[in-house]
Amino acid sequence: MVEAGAGRGALAKAVLAAAPACGPALRYVAVERSAALRAQHPAGVESAGTLPAEPFAGVVLANELVDNLPFGLVERRPEGWAEVRVTADLAETLVAVDDPALAPDAPVGGRIPVQRAARAWVDEARRLAGRVVVIDYADTTPGMARRPWTDWVRTYRGHGRGRSPLEDLGQQDVTCEVAVDQLPPATSDRSQAEFLRAHGIEELAYDARRAWQERAHIGDLQALISRSRVHEANALTDEAGLGAFRVLEWLQGV
Repeated sequence: MVEAGAGRGALAKAVLAAAPACGPALRYVAVERSAALRAQHPAGVESAGTLPAEPFAGVVLANELVDNLPFGLVERRPEGWAEVRVTADLAETLVAVDDPALAPDAPVGGRIPVQRAARAWVDEARRLAGRVVVIDYADTTPGMARRPWTDWVRTYRGHGRGRSPLEDLGQQDVTCEVAVDQLPPATSDRSQAEFLRAHGIEELAYDARRAWQERAHIGDLQALISRSRVHEANALTDEAGLGAFRVLEWLQGV
């Protein structure tokens, strides 16, 4: 398992804790550019600064990574499409470009992302592994064209929403929803809720709920862990929240 954009290794830690029976059969490689974050990776995880150089038998996983890759921004004008650029004094300026042919029915004033870096990353991951799994918030290019661009270009700072992408430079994260139609065609595209249910989360939540009910009167650590697992399962499959994330999978030979 190669996790790209692993950060501090929180997901890696959770996976290792949840799958002790895998033992040495699970080789978990956490890929993170930041040396400071790599230093915080948990024991049992191999840390790397880049994806492997050669193909391998396994899975590449990217959880909320692709939305952080660089993207272009274009706007539909009455006379055609224009790229949204930024001047030295941080003001927007529009420069005419060829029709990107991504959203032919986009309204005048509508904006769309151009996500070449995201497509290139998926292509590279597919070259390396037989299965690639991308978890992110996503839409289609035509869908984004019909929405205000500030809905799908978001900034975050201190675990909360930030301000305009042109403000607080270097002090906030800038993200963009993933336009799934700009990526290579996926073998599978479903919501996080559907993905987790297909992989048994309801059975895990049922067992946790039963353990919680059996030990609630004791109130020990196992009871608290079981209660937390139930709440986490509900949050991860909530279609109005995290459950609406998309899970895209690419499988070789399918």
